[in-house]
Amino acid sequence: MTQTWVPAAGNLGIDACPIAPSAPHHSPALSTFQTLLQTLSADLDGSAGSNRAVAARSQIAANADIDALKAWLARFAQTKTTFDSYRKEAERLLLWCVIELRKPLASLTHEDLLAYQRFLADPQPVDRWVMPAGRKRARGDPGWRPFAGPLSPASQRQAIVILNTLFSWLVHAGYLAGNPLSLFRQRQRHAAPRVVRYLDDTMWDEVKTTIAGLPRDTPRDLEHYHRARWLFTLLYLSGMRISEVANNTMGAFFARRDRAGVTRWWLEILGKGDKLRLVPATTELMDELATYRRALGLSPEPAVGETQPLLAPIGGKARAMTRSALHIIAKQVFARTADRVRARGPEHAHTADILAAASAHWLRHTAGSAMATGDMDLRHVRDNLGHASLTTTSRYLHSDDVARHQATEDGHRLGW
Repeated sequence: MTQTWVPAAGNLGIDACPIAPSAPHHSPALSTFQTLLQTLSADLDGSAGSNRAVAARSQIAANADIDALKAWLARFAQTKTTFDSYRKEAERLLLWCVIELRKPLASLTHEDLLAYQRFLADPQPVDRWVMPAGRKRARGDPGWRPFAGPLSPASQRQAIVILNTLFSWLVHAGYLAGNPLSLFRQRQRHAAPRVVRYLDDTMWDEVKTTIAGLPRDTPRDLEHYHRARWLFTLLYLSGMRISEVANNTMGAFFARRDRAGVTRWWLEILGKGDKLRLVPATTELMDELATYRRALGLSPEPAVGETQPLLAPIGGKARAMTRSALHIIAKQVFARTADRVRARGPEHAHTADILAAASAHWLRHTAGSAMATGDMDLRHVRDNLGHASLTTTSRYLHSDDVARHQATEDGHRLGW
């Protein structure tokens, strides 16, 4: 049986895995990138694509789709979260156009991408494209597939935005003649007037109670307790994204004296879009950091340039945890809290449902809401969270909504 070579993601580029379109149950066996280049036929590698630009105008050395994608992805190599997200979308599209359409990315038309958008909402055939239910599988696993299931409308929009960025860059680089996605009708999305996925004070107190009540009977239990307490402390007091916790180290903490001679600690965060920001490391945050570091057998204060991750795996291994691993820790705490609240009776079901739905990113919203509704200058909240404008930060001003609700309650009645 003739196999078609299609890409699976590698580090900077795309390794290869053979999948036979007529035999979706065959397991993908990882091969090398060089094998892919040697095996992919000229009618599928993009070298003769119908949308190729004039070669003399190209600003990149790529003469095939995979090389062009590698050149594009190389721009994001320093930011793992962005790189992984962009690679995933490029990989999915390349797999789809080679396997389903039997044409290269460099020949895709506007109509093809309309079909791909429909495909994202329902990847078919399922056996070929969708991961079997259960544990997450590595790319070398026979059960690995590009999708975990149909993409939500928000994920579909995000995929198209990323691919539009890809095609625009390939046109600008002189690899493609035109961007087939530029003809898409893009509806302007307006930000929600207020952030709604956050925990109010009562719910946040319930979460803290859950963490305080975690078992500490064995050394391993104690490690779990300290790790959960430090993770939730860090997310709430700093307002960090979970990806920022995964990608930064304790060496990012530093101290400096102000003009009054007061030593103040700061946390330098490399965040979304490769933007650096400084977050005040309050006395409370530094006390909690010292407690966590002592539990790991480290000195209370971090050293400049220290490579110890902000959160360590159980066992004290000095390696960073993945974003998904941090997400699981947070979800476990929220689930425990929801179960405890739900056990009080049906009148607490609504609160329990909210807690069960919460994720680590809710803590960023909870932190922003707490800062914005307090006495802090909104500009300080903006800078702590790394927002580009006050418009984004103002979404955390729930006090205006409360006042509006009360005014409507008092002044707008039916009076049956």
